[in-house]
Amino acid sequence: MEISEALIMGILQGLTEYLPVSSSGHLAIASNFFGMNGEENLTFTVAVHVATVFSTLVILWKEIAWIFRGLFKFNTPGMNNEQRYAVNIIISMIPVGIVGLFFKDYVEDIFSSGLLIVGICLLVTALLLAFSYFAKPRQKESISMRDAFIIGLAQACAVLPGLSRSGSTIATGLLLGNNKAKLAQFSFLMVIPPILGEALLDIVKAVRHGAEAATGSIGLLPLSVGFLAAFLSGCLACKWMIDIVKKGKLIYFAAYCAIVGAVIIVNQCLA
Repeated sequence: MEISEALIMGILQGLTEYLPVSSSGHLAIASNFFGMNGEENLTFTVAVHVATVFSTLVILWKEIAWIFRGLFKFNTPGMNNEQRYAVNIIISMIPVGIVGLFFKDYVEDIFSSGLLIVGICLLVTALLLAFSYFAKPRQKESISMRDAFIIGLAQACAVLPGLSRSGSTIATGLLLGNNKAKLAQFSFLMVIPPILGEALLDIVKAVRHGAEAATGSIGLLPLSVGFLAAFLSGCLACKWMIDIVKKGKLIYFAAYCAIVGAVIIVNQCLA
């Protein structure tokens, strides 16, 4: 991989991880354009996803600190707000954890199956965003455990390339009637443990098989450039997306996903 390619793909990941247009789908399109193979693409994808986790930690550090400050307070009967929030995050992880443990190989096969699935999933993302924009459910002040699990199911489905993780989780939460600002923060925080877990598995793989297995044929320098680009662009996009959700402007991203998805499907059918 060239450094310029890593830079472009890193920026692409950082922006699209938070914007509801599917980072995995855009990375698959870019990987196809640059001619990256499946193993190379998967390694780079994991690396830049970890970079965007770090950008989440930077932008939402106050919320994360709030959770940890209250996590070990037991001076009131029952759970406090911070403990309930942490439990909701754990509950939201259950579906994607099941997918990661039992269907990881199947998901990797889907990532290497071509762009037609990306186009179809982008259309599904567009429908979700449009539906959540026009639906007007009764508003709730806090995310319940039930809602956390349903939002987690949406995150598990979003392992498919082209199905936006942030778009799916935020749209699902909006359809359930959750507060827009709180929902955006929850959507970004709930992805941290699964991605760090995936990164830990990659580190174990590297220790077992040597550094070359971790970086593949990408090279350490391009991987580092992509990581840094994803981190910096992710910091900008994270702040931007929270404001976008508050203002309820997801319909524009629905139109974008519909157009890109349709173009990909037509291109693949004519190829």
